[in-house]
Amino acid sequence: MAKPATIKIRLNSTAGTGFFYVTKKNPRNMTEKMVKRKYDPVVRKHVEFKEGKIK
Repeated sequence: MAKPATIKIRLNSTAGTGFFYVTKKNPRNMTEKMVKRKYDPVVRKHVEFKEGKIK
């Protein structure tokens, strides 16, 4: 069987709250680490989330 094109990644908050989102990305198209600006409900602000591994 073929390998799936997308992988699951974890977007960790840079605010240091421990909050994270789980999303998918296609590593063939997007080779660099994903950085998104999303809402962190712990600090109640929009902050940057950086890609990390799912354990």
